Amino acid sequence: MKSINLKSKIFLDSGDPAETKATIELLGFLDGQTTNPTLVAKNPYARARFETGEKFSETEIYDFYKKVVTEISDLIPNGSVSVEVYADQTTTADEMFAQGQEMFTWIPNAHIKYPTIPAGLEAAERSIKENMRVNMTLCFTQEQAAAVYAATRGAKQGDIFVSPFVGRLDDIGENGMELIANIVKMYQTSDGHTEVLSASIRNMDHFMQSLALGADILTVPFAILEQWGKTGMPLPKPASTRLNPVAGFNLVEPQLNDIPYQTIDLEKPWTSFNIDHPLTNKGIDRFASDWNALIK
Repeated sequence: MKSINLKSKIFLDSGDPAETKATIELLGFLDGQTTNPTLVAKNPYARARFETGEKFSETEIYDFYKKVVTEISDLIPNGSVSVEVYADQTTTADEMFAQGQEMFTWIPNAHIKYPTIPAGLEAAERSIKENMRVNMTLCFTQEQAAAVYAATRGAKQGDIFVSPFVGRLDDIGENGMELIANIVKMYQTSDGHTEVLSASIRNMDHFMQSLALGADILTVPFAILEQWGKTGMPLPKPASTRLNPVAGFNLVEPQLNDIPYQTIDLEKPWTSFNIDHPLTNKGIDRFASDWNALIK
């Protein structure tokens, strides 16, 4: 049970149920977990099998993925577990939606992850009509987040996440935390059906900044949650802003370029937004490659 005044939900970013158990033991709680093809490829069993040259058939890999998320779901039955569809540059909305429908039956607390591209948004739009929960991943711009909101309009609160990838923006010299700040600000006057899930958290700075900025959810690698837990689970001061230091952590990285806030009309159709971003395409290629490397 949570014993700290924590407004954001804490998810583990991992494809290993052993890390789920360890996190719960260390923190005393866990609100959810996110998985993706790369994390499944890093699962100890999958990695060991891959290293011996024994790959999975396509049926076996999906059965393995289902087994992993089922184990995780059993450990956090009241939380959320994100399960990602396979997508490459040619995967259609129909194909993503069909995968999503199947994966949603695997566990009772699934959020289905689609990439934030036109086919993924179309699949998400169809998913909410079927009362499916969705996590839109590989988000790198405020317009992409606006498109997620518009495509899923009418969904219940808690059913839709958007996952901006902080660390990967830092990698190209842009301040990923500014994107979190901008999306949180953009959603402040909305109906609240889309929650901001801070993803690609690389270090304690990212973690503390995400808390200070009011991200609804943080998904965090085990090593960082372990560090947080072993240092007493410190929290940023409530009065802190993105421009001020938080509990010894700097919210502004001077070596990173600022991402200016955009004033966006969230009532526009999702198809009217510019949602193309090279990092989204790069992320899709990476996930597809890691998944395909496991298959015979």
